[in-house]
Amino acid sequence: MPSYATRRILEERLAAEIGRIEKSAPVRVGLLYPSPYSVGMSSLGYQRVYRLIQEAPGFAAERVFLADGADAPGVALTERPVTYEGKTELSDLPVLAVSMAYEIEIAGLVKMLDASGIPPLARERDARHPFILAGGPLTFSNPLPLAPFADAIVIGEADAIVIPALRTITESNGRASALDALAQLPGVFVPAVHGDRLPPIAKADDALLPAFSTIRTPHTELSNMFLIEAERGCSRGCTYCVMRRTTNGGMRIVPKEVVLERIPSDARRVGLVGAAVSDHPKIVEIVRELAGRGIEVGLSSLRPDRLKEELVAALRLAGYRTLTTALDGASERLRDLIERRGREPHYEAAAERARRYGMERLKLYLMVGLPGETDADIDECVRFVTELSRIIPVALGISPFCAKRNTPLDRMPYAGVGVIQDRLERLRRGLRGRVDVRATSARWAWVEYVLSQGGMAEGEAVLAAVRAGGRFADYRRAFGALGHTPDGRGYAAVETPLAPERLKRRRLQLAP
Repeated sequence: MPSYATRRILEERLAAEIGRIEKSAPVRVGLLYPSPYSVGMSSLGYQRVYRLIQEAPGFAAERVFLADGADAPGVALTERPVTYEGKTELSDLPVLAVSMAYEIEIAGLVKMLDASGIPPLARERDARHPFILAGGPLTFSNPLPLAPFADAIVIGEADAIVIPALRTITESNGRASALDALAQLPGVFVPAVHGDRLPPIAKADDALLPAFSTIRTPHTELSNMFLIEAERGCSRGCTYCVMRRTTNGGMRIVPKEVVLERIPSDARRVGLVGAAVSDHPKIVEIVRELAGRGIEVGLSSLRPDRLKEELVAALRLAGYRTLTTALDGASERLRDLIERRGREPHYEAAAERARRYGMERLKLYLMVGLPGETDADIDECVRFVTELSRIIPVALGISPFCAKRNTPLDRMPYAGVGVIQDRLERLRRGLRGRVDVRATSARWAWVEYVLSQGGMAEGEAVLAAVRAGGRFADYRRAFGALGHTPDGRGYAAVETPLAPERLKRRRLQLAP
């Protein structure tokens, strides 16, 4: 039984939701998100699966999230997780459908299963325990660290697969039979059958697009915002990105008319979602029309070369106060090497237009620790961002580079915690007093890197780290037992890591 405080939080959030589908059915599926409610309900993929389950005969979804604050390092769950819809404990559900966006969320899943009395490792579960079917954005890159905890994993786009997979699970004669049958479904990875051999990434038929919000709520990071895909995938070839043009056919456009007709008449805030929304050929028209309805609009991705006068003007009409785009590499040389189209004139023009249309600041996202990066690249970044700050106030959000599987930069080493920290300090010193600089942790980025490049052994090391307390020292110890160190080999051990001919070979290998 959940505590009074937990019941009150759940009831307040349920009362504030708009669009929830009330349903009872013979098979209750726990729809689990291993981060807090505010994060999970901002996930369009999670909402998409919720709608699919609620619309499928015989199934009903009961949502469950990691407790608020329990995603912080060293914080343990103090009570058993329960679902929002039925206050049901996880161990009382036949199936748990898990949506996994990031590598470090594996820790949240471990915490929730441990707190529920469910063995986190699939090989330790039997017919008494829920069947765990996982999926989500993580599967586009490397689902292997998740494999020890899931009975089966949907690889890629789950739109057309999740309901057939649930039917296979619930209609099979026992767990072993379900695993064998699931292994025959395209896009479904069954570790007990496939080992570490991954099936091709699943691609949904374009007729199933777009995904859009079912539930709106003020208790999310995107408060009361209706989310809808304007496109899926990307036509660009950035060498660090999983969602590049070779993934599932590249960019698939949702027609302007379809986007506009799916937006509820009472929606006051709309988020247009996709890996390259500003590349949509009708994006200016969509934003202008929504602004004309009095709707505040947000775009999930703005490319610097697309920030033309008409788009910036439309964004201001739609309520934009901060213009956000990606700087990515610290220098023009690095942006060339990772195949980013952004050039200094694009950012200068964006800053001028943002100021002209009365925006308050320009926000730039930057990666540090790219292969081949030097102090000279950091100094160039300091020089250029300082120049931009003379046009408009600038905020710089920095993340360490973590190489991902299924990209041309796969297998590139982590620059090292010490190197990253030195580069961040060099940036802070150079920009102090002129630019707001915020960076994610170099240590936790190393944890992400180990998992993004790792296999099942690294996944099981998460279990050991969480049970030891879940602090960075616990991960360092658990990963250290597998030979990983926070400073690794560094880039000095990689000969010409971004040589053009090497990248060309990798791009050809990834081509469809």
